[in-house]
Parts: sequence; structure tokens; C-alpha cells
Amino acid sequence: QVQLVESGGGLVQAGGSLRLSCAVSGRTFNRYAMGWFRQAPGKEREFVSAISWSGGTTYYADFVKGRFTISRDNAKNTVYLQMNSLKPEDTAVYYCAAVTTTGGTYYYTRLKDYEYWGQGTQVTVSS
Repeated sequence: QVQLVESGGGLVQAGGSLRLSCAVSGRTFNRYAMGWFRQAPGKEREFVSAISWSGGTTYYADFVKGRFTISRDNAKNTVYLQMNSLKPEDTAVYYCAAVTTTGGTYYYTRLKDYEYWGQGTQVTVSS
């Protein structure tokens, strides 16, 4: 059984920063490509960022490029999302997700590609 547990959410003022973490347990972490998604009230869940299992390939949604950074520490079975220059429109529940992959450079951007999901962590950005 694979479990993903997010942490690091909270309330921050516009322009501030937060660092989300997602701890993965249950299987060999470095065979999972990882992703971050978010869901704002009344909206569909959307892709934010993804990283290959090697960590060598990353991808970002246009609305976070230059502000957010995804990374992973395979020794700690953890993926991170550093969020800088936060805006009120970044307010959402943020979810991490994992998918088994055999390719060290593969990343995935579609919800349906992912096998496992965390419970989410709330990020609220005040203006």
C-alpha cells in the first residue's frame, strides 16, 4: 500500500513563500514520477508541476513558472514544492501524486496518469 502525506500548507500573505512536502511510503520511491496538483473551490483539479523519478526532468504549468520549484530527495522518499511570490489566485488545496514509471526522465501532467494521491494540504494566500 502506497501512502502519500502532504504537509507545509498554511496561510501566507501575497508575495510570501511556502514549502510543501510530500512523504511517500510503501514502495520504492525512486521508481515513482511525482506531481503536484491543486484544486480551488468550485474549480477542477489542475496540474501544477511534475518531476521524473531521477529528478533530472521537471515541468511546470505556465502560471507557476519562475515562482515554484519542484524537487525530490529519494533518500528521504520526499518530494517538495517551493512556492515563492505567492498570489491570492494560488489559494487552493494542493495534492501530490505518484505514478510508477520505468523511465528516469519521464514526467506526467494528466490527472488520469497518476496512481496514488495524497489527502491534500490547504494553501491560502491573503491579499
